[in-house]
Amino acid sequence: MKIPISVLVVIYKSNGDVLLIERADRPGFWQSVTGSLDAQSEDLAVAATREVFEETGIAVEQLSAEALQNMHHQIEYEIYPDWRFRYAPGVTKNTEHWFALRVPDDTAITLSPREHVAYEWLPFEAAAQKCFSPSNGEAIRKLFLAS
Repeated sequence: MKIPISVLVVIYKSNGDVLLIERADRPGFWQSVTGSLDAQSEDLAVAATREVFEETGIAVEQLSAEALQNMHHQIEYEIYPDWRFRYAPGVTKNTEHWFALRVPDDTAITLSPREHVAYEWLPFEAAAQKCFSPSNGEAIRKLFLAS
């Protein structure tokens, strides 16, 4: 069963372009990197680092120490009914913690084909608008409009 605590990582380049990835199980659903903790005790930054590597092939530990930034923001949202079977019975809410990751402009992306089928680099506002999740769009805007 999935743990209802997750991370969302907005990956971006120096020019402000944001990486979006299209879900394999939901064509047309574009998002940033997301994923649940593997254990209740897993550190959030460790989970973010793991999810980034699993979904994009980017090795965060090979980037500068300040590349991964905890945005110190979390939200609670209702889990889509279609996805609740992944959680313990009665679990309907998830707490998501936001991170940002600045990557070199020439960063290669290697998708996990069972999870995602395509990726795009978009200017931040276009990326925010394209996300299927309103909170994902909010995370992107918070990163760029708070700067």
